[in-house]
Amino acid sequence: MTDSRIGSASIGISADGPIGWITLTDPDRRNPLSVNMMRGIRDALGALGGDNSIRVIVLQAGGAAFSAGHDLNELVGCSLDDGRAVFAACIEMMQAIHRVPQPVIASVQGVALAAGCQLVAACDLAVASSTARFGTPGVKIGLFCSTPMVALSRAIGRKRVLRMLLTGEMIDAVTAEIWGLINLVTEPHTLTDVTRSLAETVAGASALTLATGKEAFYRQIELSEDEAYRQMQETMAVNSTTYDAQEGITAFLAKRPPVWQHR
Repeated sequence: MTDSRIGSASIGISADGPIGWITLTDPDRRNPLSVNMMRGIRDALGALGGDNSIRVIVLQAGGAAFSAGHDLNELVGCSLDDGRAVFAACIEMMQAIHRVPQPVIASVQGVALAAGCQLVAACDLAVASSTARFGTPGVKIGLFCSTPMVALSRAIGRKRVLRMLLTGEMIDAVTAEIWGLINLVTEPHTLTDVTRSLAETVAGASALTLATGKEAFYRQIELSEDEAYRQMQETMAVNSTTYDAQEGITAFLAKRPPVWQHR
């Protein structure tokens, strides 16, 4: 693993074949999402996203907590402009997850709270240890989790996210799976292996196809049904003319494995 130090935040970045790994490495403070940490994650996504050999990105954390959320020390005595800067950095990081062409998988080993829970919800896929917990406890300290609400309401629905937001109570990993916040729950000692297996499955597809599909998903999800179908008709028609689509279709009909050229 190589460490990329951005500001005061140490973000571990490594590549393992087609899988890129980003690790939050401030475990003693429960991996708080300081402005520097959020910018570090954003920049790490950009670096891996620009690497054509990377097919999937995994976001994980060291220590007992995935992330306890924003670094509250940055909000003590803050001005309005200070607050705006903190949450602008947060939004940039979250949007970078959706804009990077590779699918991003969260691998959650511990508690994910407030903006940390938002980070999980923003990822395309998520795997969690059975010991993980998720919550938006901002209401308990007078700071309603309004930006986490954006990602969570799109992932788990109104009544469920309002329960989390209004009570500040945590949910366990099994509940998070049932609600749709995460995809898989596994035992703590198998978290890395299960995450890697999911990443390898995704990475087996054409990089061009993955990027096309991810971009199209987020573009259509908030559109009306008529407009979504109109846009996806064109997207799929264009996709069907690519080398990899033609190779995949031909290989399927010939009952042989496809050979992707990622174009």
